[in-house]
Formats: sequence, structure tokens, C-alpha cells
Amino acid sequence: MMKKQWWKEAVVYQIYPRSFMDSNGDGIGDLQGIISKLDYLKTLGIDVIWLSPVYQSPNDDNGYDISDYQNIMKEFGTLRDFDELLEEAHKRGIKIMMDLVVNHTSDEHIWFIQSRQSKENNPFRDYYIWRPGKPNGEPPNNWGAAFGGSAWEYDETTGEYYLHLFSKKQPDLNWENENVRQEIYNMMRWWLDKGVDGFRMDVINMISKVEGLPDGEVKLGHRYGDGSPYYFNGPKVHDYLQEMNREVLSKYDIITVGEMPGVNVEEAKLYTGQSRNELQMVFHFEHVSLGDGLYGKWSPGEWKLTELKKIFAHWQYGLAKDGWNSLYWSNHDQPRAVSRFGDDGKYRVQSAKMLATCLHMHQGTPYIYQGEEIGMTNVRFSKLSDYRDIETLNAYKELVGGGKMTHEEMMAAIYERSRDNARTPVQWSSEPNAGFTTGTPWINVNPNYTDINVEAALNDPNSIFYYYQKLIQLRKQHDIIVYGAYDLILAEDEQIYAFTRTLGEEKLLVICNFTNDTPLFELPTNITYQTHSLLISNYDVSGEDDIRSITLRPYESRVYVLK
Repeated sequence: MMKKQWWKEAVVYQIYPRSFMDSNGDGIGDLQGIISKLDYLKTLGIDVIWLSPVYQSPNDDNGYDISDYQNIMKEFGTLRDFDELLEEAHKRGIKIMMDLVVNHTSDEHIWFIQSRQSKENNPFRDYYIWRPGKPNGEPPNNWGAAFGGSAWEYDETTGEYYLHLFSKKQPDLNWENENVRQEIYNMMRWWLDKGVDGFRMDVINMISKVEGLPDGEVKLGHRYGDGSPYYFNGPKVHDYLQEMNREVLSKYDIITVGEMPGVNVEEAKLYTGQSRNELQMVFHFEHVSLGDGLYGKWSPGEWKLTELKKIFAHWQYGLAKDGWNSLYWSNHDQPRAVSRFGDDGKYRVQSAKMLATCLHMHQGTPYIYQGEEIGMTNVRFSKLSDYRDIETLNAYKELVGGGKMTHEEMMAAIYERSRDNARTPVQWSSEPNAGFTTGTPWINVNPNYTDINVEAALNDPNSIFYYYQKLIQLRKQHDIIVYGAYDLILAEDEQIYAFTRTLGEEKLLVICNFTNDTPLFELPTNITYQTHSLLISNYDVSGEDDIRSITLRPYESRVYVLK
């Protein structure tokens, strides 16, 4: 039997504070806003809040550029507000998981301000990755940054370049430097001693770079080299995480998850294996990268259900014996789940419930992104100037400005995949600005808030919200949902995703129709049972005696208990 642990049984809810709830009318969500909605989250039934960064930051990348790890962003409130949030959440049995961003800091962090002063006799110089340019005046290598342009920025003061894998205001820390690591561990202890319950670690598999920082391959249609083989899952990343675990994580009963672009199942086993003493879970990107084209997500194409099933099954089987999966459809960097994988039009409610069923019935810890529980959708702003996301705006500049895409093509891609789809304010009511703020919101509210909002959801017994609530309750009542073994069935079906979960004598049968069609589900003959009962479904199911053959309705999902 698999080892029981609270974080395996938990359901995590991600809050993007800037867009969650504004308490003081400045148009920006804040900590007091979160406190005011804790009872709502308690009603939903979640166990852990993952808080996107709330640290002091100039906000070049919405808080993922930290200038002070031990202070709170002024727009969000104060450390006293944070302590109150922690206390109020804990009173309600809700844990708080902080976002830990330690691949890079802001260029306004005191370490970097010191680091760029001089080359010699400067204890902070080596906190970051500095290199002289090539003899021809080019940057040290040809890597491109995630938000466009070169990954190197020239600094006049010392005549050298510093590495930034993201924005030029996000210089990469040098993890080779033991002082850097100790500073980070001290900061982590400070938060954990305060009572924080864990960390979600931003791009944590990028902290170790290959020695010599070699040039990357320049792929078709790209100007810069792809440096990712030299910084994803680098040579010392496991040493660093084992050290972090030894010195910090192992001393507390907490939840840990590492965001890891470019990670595969075999590597995930190394990060999450019980005896490895690193992290508990990783976020991989395989399923959310489906359909990526020549320019990645900015040239999105079709994807097939068989591809999605293959990815899920590979991870389910791969981490079944050792390690653990984190389950998600969306987060602050991804489009809205129902727009990406379901139908955000006619079948919005049905497909949102189906997607929830599908995800929560896998083995792993499920993550709900704010607004997902009411079926919030992607947004279509008519003007580029309504978008706020640095990645989106830089990509537009590079792809449209560089003549690689037309304005129309790029806007279509933005509607489908921009990070701002997830960042429009939570829709609390049909009042102006969706009840998010009494002021002017930092980014426009999705115009469909008059129909899609929390107030409407709470007043409708058949809403997506209550469906999520039921899924969360079922998880607490049935060990099989957490610990049961996963088996894929009907692997080649392009419309139905079906699988079983098995624990002892009990079996769950999960059936999800990913289309607006009415396909026929036929139970494989090798699945036998004496009795069956319906556990949850997103349509009314009455008098269903024979489950061996079911005509499914559009986006229908059902879960049966077989004995």
C-alpha cells in the first residue's frame, strides 16, 4: 500500500492576488481582499491556498521579479496583513503555500544593486552570472530569453553582461555560490517559522547551468539559440535540491511542488522519488503544450484526445510506484481550462464539469486555479493596449514587428493562449467590475461577468461551483480517489477518455466525453463486476441498469463504483 500523506489527499487552490479581490478600491487585488473571501474557499472545501508571489517587487513580471523576499508588495498590503491572512486561513483549516522564486531576483534587489557596482573585491559580484562579451562585441552566447530578445544584458558600469533567462529586469542567481544558497535557505526558514505550510517553486529546474554556457541550436524561424538543454535539469540541480531538503524542507511538515518546464517522467522520478529527498511533486508542461507550432504557443494548432490521454497515462503509470503527480488544467500562465480543453460556448457548464471530473479522478494532487470553479473563460480584448502581460506584448513585438505573423494571426493566438486570459479579475457578482473593485481594475474584467460570476453560481444548485464542491468532498470520503491504481481503457478512442482506478476489491470507472458529439461508450469485456453505483455525473442519469453500453451526451462525464 502506498504511504498515506496529507498533501496527497489535499486539494490546492491557486490565488493570483492581483486579480483575486481588491479591498481598498485601487483596482489591484490585495491580502485583505483574500481574507474577505476565505469563507468562500472554505465552502468550496479546498485544503491549501497556493499564493502567487506577494513579495516586494517592481512588477516587471507581476511579482515574479522580487526585490525583497522578506517584505510584502505595497499594493498588496503589509507583513501584518500577511500574518492575519495566515492566522485566518489556519483557523479555517486552510494551509498557505508560498510561491518561491529563486532562479532569479529583480534587478532592484539589493544583491543585484551591489553586484553590478564593481568586478573586484565585491562579495556580491558572484551572486549573479556575469560574463565578458565575445571579442566581436557579441553577447557571451546566443541564448534567447523566455520573454524575447537575448538572454544577456550589457551593463555599462563594469563592461560585462549578466544572464537573464526571463526579462532583463530578472537577472539569474548564481547557485554555484554557496552564500547565495545559504541566503535562500535562511529566507525559506524565516517564512516557514512564521507558519507558512509549503512552497511552489518557480522554474526550479533551471537553477543549475551547464559549465561554459555553450551556444544553443538556432531553430527554424528563430533568431536566437535554444539554450534550454544547458539550463533545464542542469548538472547540479539534484545536489542543490537535496541540500535544500536536508537543510530546510525535511525539518517541517510541508507541501512542495516544483514548476519544471521541459521535465519528463524519468526526470520527475528523480525529483519526487521517496528515497531521493528532494520535492514531493512537479508541474510538467506536456499536456498544456499540445498543439504548439513553429512559434510555440503563438502558433497554436489542432490537438488530438489520443495525444492528451497518452500524456496523462504516461505520467500516471510513470509515477505510480514512486513519486507523485500534480494535476492541473490551468494556472496564471495558461489559458482558461474550459476555453483550452472544453467548450466555452454552448456547452460551457457541461464541459467545465467534465474537465473537473476527469482531472480530479486521476491519481495525484489536484490544483484549481481561481475562477475555474465557476467556469471563467478566455477573454477577447479588441485592442492590444488592453493587454498587460510582458510575455504577450514582447511576443507581439517580435513576431508581428519582425514580419513573421500578421496582426490578425497574432491576435487570434493571443485570444487562444495569452497569459492574460487567466489574469482578468475574478468575477464575484454582476455588479460593475464584477464586484472585484470599486475603482478601475488594473486589467479589464471579462465582459461576460454579468452571466458568469460567483453570486450566480452560489444561487444555482446545479452550478459548476457545487460540482467542484462535491468532487472535493468525494475525495475526502473515498481513499480510492487518492490512492487507487490508474489504468487507461479505450486508448485509441478520439472522443472518449475512460479509465479505471482500483484499490483492493473496489474499482472506479471514469468516463469522459471530450466532444459535442454523442459517441457510444462500450465497456471492455475484461472489466467485470457484480454491482455498480453512480458516484457523480454532470447530467441526470436515471435507471441506468446496463453500463456496458452507454450513448454519451455532449461533454458528458460519469464515475461509477464497481464491486
